Amino acid sequence: MARKKVLFATDYSEFSGHALTCATSLARDAGATLLVAHVSELEEYPVGELFDEEPHPSDSEIAKLMAVTPHDRRIPCEHRLLHGDPAREILKLADQEAVEAIVIGTHGHSRLLHLLAGSVADAVMREAHCPVIAYRPPLSVVTT
Repeated sequence: MARKKVLFATDYSEFSGHALTCATSLARDAGATLLVAHVSELEEYPVGELFDEEPHPSDSEIAKLMAVTPHDRRIPCEHRLLHGDPAREILKLADQEAVEAIVIGTHGHSRLLHLLAGSVADAVMREAHCPVIAYRPPLSVVTT
C-alpha cells in the first residue's frame, strides 16, 4: 500500500518558508511523507540550441532544494526538482504521486494583481484534483 504524501511547493521565498511549517504539521498529522518540490527556472532549451534531454541542475541548485526539510525530523521527506511552467509541473507531480494535499506559500498580493498577472498559487488552486492550502503568513510577518 502506498504511503500518503503531502506536496509542499517551494520557491525558496520567505513566504514559502512560513508555509513549510504548515506543510510539516499537515504531513505529521496525516502520517504522510512530505514531498518537497521546486520548479527550476533553468531554460528547458537554451536559446539557439535544441536538446533531447532534461537540463542538468547545478550542485548548488540541488543543495538548495535538499536544504528544505521538515521542522520535525521524524517526518519522512522526499525532494523533486522540476523544470517547466511552475503551476503545470506542480499539478503534474501531484497527480503522479496521488498526493493527499498541496501546500504552497502565497505572497498575499491584492486581487487586482491576481486578475492582471495571475499566480502559481491561483493556478494550482483552480486546477488541482486534491485540496490545496495556499498559506499566507500572518499580517505581522508580511509587514515587518
